[in-house]
Amino acid sequence: MQIHASCVARSGRGVLLLGPPGAGKSDLALRLIDRGFVLVADDRVEIDGLVATAPVGLAGLIEVRGLGILRLPSIARAVLALAVQLREEMPRMPDPARLATPDLPLIVLDPRGASAALRVALALDCLEGAAGMVSGAFSP
Repeated sequence: MQIHASCVARSGRGVLLLGPPGAGKSDLALRLIDRGFVLVADDRVEIDGLVATAPVGLAGLIEVRGLGILRLPSIARAVLALAVQLREEMPRMPDPARLATPDLPLIVLDPRGASAALRVALALDCLEGAAGMVSGAFSP
């Protein structure tokens, strides 16, 4: 299935960035790339099970508003580990949530915040067991 989203990965674990056009998916992807993530796909993502790839012809391309379409280093595929819904309003203390298709842990965040990329990295750390969550999106 193909969806309107962007995807980046860290150590092969993919993060799916979801939101309407203009929500900030590509911008957040760029900030995550600056934090050591790598591009999988921008604007459209092919998903087969939990594997994300770029559609034919779009691999390595990302739209950078104000500059144009650029080619960046990318990886061919990533196993999805987290979905991030981009919204201006986000819960202060979220309950655990999941994206239905594909079945993934889901967080909601405002992509405009200076800490948005760090929040995504921390969420992935929590899912990987590298950071402990006391209460919130991934609490037991």
